[in-house]
Amino acid sequence: MYRPRRALRPAVSVCTVALLALASGCAPQPESKASGKASGSTAESCAKGSLSTRTPGKLTVATDEPAYEPWFKDGRPADKKGFESAVAYAVARRLGFADGDVVWQSVPFNKAFAPGAKTFDFDINQVSISAERRKAVDFSSGYYDVRQAVIALKGSEAAKATGLADLKGLKLGAQVGTTSLDYIDDVVKPAREPAVYAKNDQAKSALKNGQVDAVVTDLPTAFYITAAEVTDARIVGQFENRGGTPEQFGLVLDKGSALTPCVTKAVDALRADGTLARIEKRWLSEAVDAPVLR
Repeated sequence: MYRPRRALRPAVSVCTVALLALASGCAPQPESKASGKASGSTAESCAKGSLSTRTPGKLTVATDEPAYEPWFKDGRPADKKGFESAVAYAVARRLGFADGDVVWQSVPFNKAFAPGAKTFDFDINQVSISAERRKAVDFSSGYYDVRQAVIALKGSEAAKATGLADLKGLKLGAQVGTTSLDYIDDVVKPAREPAVYAKNDQAKSALKNGQVDAVVTDLPTAFYITAAEVTDARIVGQFENRGGTPEQFGLVLDKGSALTPCVTKAVDALRADGTLARIEKRWLSEAVDAPVLR
């Protein structure tokens, strides 16, 4: 994940009765998909009264400061506005916490997944799940699948595109070796050879100088580029994810946190019942005018 501003302990089955141990053995608990550790979570153990949070009866949620749009609104995470704010409160409710029980805390992006004990129950801050980061922290399952997006200068013909067919005749650009370039080649299949750049900064310069009609980046990067770097550009739209496992953002928890299986269960439920999709549609598609390009 591009970052412009600064990117359970295994549960052990204990056999207290020797004869029972001889009869049935001590079987390990199942692995948690999110943390790579044993979960053993049940409906009862994930009830609010059973959760061991930093402050009893409260859920401490962290993010960076400033909190950028469209992930948060007006830098106020507690407003429940913006994609990640809405997700945080949805997870809290699944865990049994009322909105007033959620306490926000400011934690710098890089510190959230650095080694060491955490001061929060979970952090939500566009942190991509990776094997390297899992060495220091736990992750929930993914709450957001990162998509690719098209950026064009406002008022240009490219900015009027509403579907893949409108992109085929354009001169598109992307960074070499990226998923963004793959989407140009394999999804758009433009009539003109795409421009390929060693770095995203070069692609942005090409867009500003009119050397390309549009560039493709991941959507989080597109949000920042259009808000802070190329302010006369806009997000034309985003692509649907193709097959395979996309890059995902996950909630960050302390390494070995007893909350990990319950938070993961909450995220999985929100994905299964369509809540995450509805939140994404409201805050990352409609609110910022980034329709899906088909």
